[in-house]
Amino acid sequence: MATLAELIQDQCGAQPGVVTHLQRLVAGWGMLSDLCFADLLLFVPVRDSEDFVVVGQVRPTTSQTLHPDDLVGHVIGNDEQTIVSRAWRLGAVVEDEVRVTARSERARLVCIPVRCQGSLVAVMTRESALSVRRRPGVLERVYVEVFDRLARMIARGEYPFPVDETFISETPRVGDGVLVLDESARVDYASPNAVNALHRLGIYSGIDGIRLDEAGIYQTAVPLAYQSRLPVVEEVGEGDTVVIVRCIPLLDDVEVTGALVLVRDVSDLRRRDRLLLSKDAAIREVHHRVKNNLQTISSLLRIQYRRMPQGEARHALEESERRVRSIALVHEILSRDTTDAVDFNDIVPSLARMTEDMGSLDRPVRISCRGEAGSLEAAVATPLAVVLNELLQNAAEHARPVGSGEDGQSPPGAIEVQIDLERVGPALRISVHDNGIGLPEGFTLEGSSSLGLSIVSGLVRSQLAGTIKMYNRNGTVVEIEIPLDHPTDDFVTI
Repeated sequence: MATLAELIQDQCGAQPGVVTHLQRLVAGWGMLSDLCFADLLLFVPVRDSEDFVVVGQVRPTTSQTLHPDDLVGHVIGNDEQTIVSRAWRLGAVVEDEVRVTARSERARLVCIPVRCQGSLVAVMTRESALSVRRRPGVLERVYVEVFDRLARMIARGEYPFPVDETFISETPRVGDGVLVLDESARVDYASPNAVNALHRLGIYSGIDGIRLDEAGIYQTAVPLAYQSRLPVVEEVGEGDTVVIVRCIPLLDDVEVTGALVLVRDVSDLRRRDRLLLSKDAAIREVHHRVKNNLQTISSLLRIQYRRMPQGEARHALEESERRVRSIALVHEILSRDTTDAVDFNDIVPSLARMTEDMGSLDRPVRISCRGEAGSLEAAVATPLAVVLNELLQNAAEHARPVGSGEDGQSPPGAIEVQIDLERVGPALRISVHDNGIGLPEGFTLEGSSSLGLSIVSGLVRSQLAGTIKMYNRNGTVVEIEIPLDHPTDDFVTI
């Protein structure tokens, strides 16, 4: 399905300013449809033709729709919808009764010219079922009167406004509550839902004929809207009650003749937001404490192996300390953000530094990284950090460079390790390549007695549901592929 901008450009080749104007109209016309209890369609003329094409459609939430089918992209001929053509030729509002073929019934059609900077650019139609022996109530009459005032603004090019900070998920709608103000900002009409919202703010007295600030609702939205002739949105509150106020000035040749105020009680939403913020803070604190505890364990292991003589026991404690530190890195990054995901490229440099510290002056370790792993869930990032740490340690300990120093850049005996990260669809590929002499003849991962490789194999295959292979290519290459859409445990099992 083409977007509104694509339809307009393909069918009539309008200027960017016209496209933006129509996009603003369509972005906020759900309010217009609710006010007039009718479907709204937006027509633009087809280039080098007398036909028109539907580029926008909205259905009311306050009434039944006449058009259950999607009409966007439908082209009508001049003879099929003469009332639209007449409104376009006259550049004025045209009303008539037509037959809606989809429902085989008569409907009232009001065509409203849409102007942008003085030029006629489109026609908006209001299509509603004919009322049968029913007198509209006060609410319906007021809503339709407000729509008519906004329709005249559309015909003059005063609506939609060039600036409107209202298109957010919490923007009040007509059904939430409506206040209609006169030219002096006094209340002419308040809908029942609006009265309920004011009751939650502690306003129980009659509000007709008085200003909002006189009623005890201290806000700046109304005076700013009257002064700037632009819509203003503001939150007002009393205790735990929070109400969004959106004031839309009603203009007549630039002069403010009144305003439409939409109100919505968002107390429950704000209470939920506070709970979420509190929960996020608690989760970050948990990650921070886990990181601190892991660092304490790491420090204890470091103290213990430094007091031990050289040998297998000391080496085992050193490896355990680095494994604990690699897990602590993930929790340190998680403690900085509210999400349960980390950018794995933020972890790699710390793991690389830990491995480079294992090098010596005559046998330094150099690690470089290419590519992007992107954001990973903690349940994936934690075991993956342990895996990468084991592979880097294995390269630093066992890779014996051949012919080192010939390039004049690498020191004699330098161990070079290249990490490559790549997102391929829903999977992550990791390659670790060193410049050593490679794997011994007949080596298999299953037959290896190395504890580090056993940890790597177990985490990749069992917890991450990935694959791993090792082979020789000017050194040792380890390739890992992990599906990121596979469910993982929330803890590391080694």
